[in-house]
Amino acid sequence: MTRTVWRHVRLAFFLGGVGLHRLSAYRVDFALGAGAFLVRVGLQTAVVGLVFRQVPVVGGWNYHEVLFLLGFSLLPRGLDHLFTDQLWELGRKLVQRGEFYRYLIRPVNPLFSLLSERFFHPDGLGELAVGGVLVGWSGSALGLHLTPLQWAAAPFLVLCGALVHTAVKLLFASLSFWTVTSLPSMYAANQVSEFAAYPLDIYHPSLRALLTWVLPFAFTSYVPCVYLLTGATDLVLWLPVVTAGALALALAVWRRGVNAYEMTGS
Repeated sequence: MTRTVWRHVRLAFFLGGVGLHRLSAYRVDFALGAGAFLVRVGLQTAVVGLVFRQVPVVGGWNYHEVLFLLGFSLLPRGLDHLFTDQLWELGRKLVQRGEFYRYLIRPVNPLFSLLSERFFHPDGLGELAVGGVLVGWSGSALGLHLTPLQWAAAPFLVLCGALVHTAVKLLFASLSFWTVTSLPSMYAANQVSEFAAYPLDIYHPSLRALLTWVLPFAFTSYVPCVYLLTGATDLVLWLPVVTAGALALALAVWRRGVNAYEMTGS
C-alpha cells in the first residue's frame, strides 16, 4: 500500500513537470490566461469596494470580512485547479471523440492517469497566491487573531474545500459517459460555485440551501470563514461529513461510468 502511494506521488511530480514543460512552449497563451484571471479577481475586488462605498455592512459582513471570504474562496479553488483541471476535457471531448480508452490501458488507476495529464496547472498557483494575499491583507486589517486550534484547522478547511470542488467537478464530468458530453452541466455548476465567494446571508433561503446541501460550495469558503472569523462551529463540524459524502457519490458515479463506457467509433 505504502509503495503504491509513493509510486503515485513520484509519478505526480514527474508528470506535473512534463505538463509544465509543455505549457512553457505556449508562453503567450499562458500569459493571456494569467492576465484574464488577474482581471477577473481585480474586477471582483473593485465591485466589492464600490458596494462598500455606499453601505458600511452587507448581510452583517463588513468590507474586509467580504474580502477575506473572497480571498479564502480562491484557496480551495486553486488547490483543486492545480490537480484536477483535466476533468474539463473528460466532460468536453474525451468520451465524445472515443479517446477515453487510452486511460484504461495504462498500468495505473484510470482516474489518476486522466488527472495526471494536467497536474500543477499554473492557473491554480495564481489562485493560491492571490487568495493568500487577500486573506493575509484583509485578516491583518481586521486584526484577526486565530486560536491555535483555528491555525491547525485552517489547512484542513482548505483541503476539504478543494475536495468538495473536485467531487462536484468529477460528478458532472462523469455524466459524459452517458451523455457523451457534459460540458454545459459542468459549466453551470462552476458558475454556481462563484456565489460561494460572497456571504450566503445576502441570498434567498432557497439559494442558500442549494449552496449548502445540494451543491455544497458553501463548505468551500463561507462555512470555513465563519468559523475562522467568529469561532462558530455550527456548520463547520459538518465539513468532514459533507466532503466524504460528496467524494463517495462522485467516485461511485465515476466507477459506474467507467464500467458503462463504450467507444463512440467517431
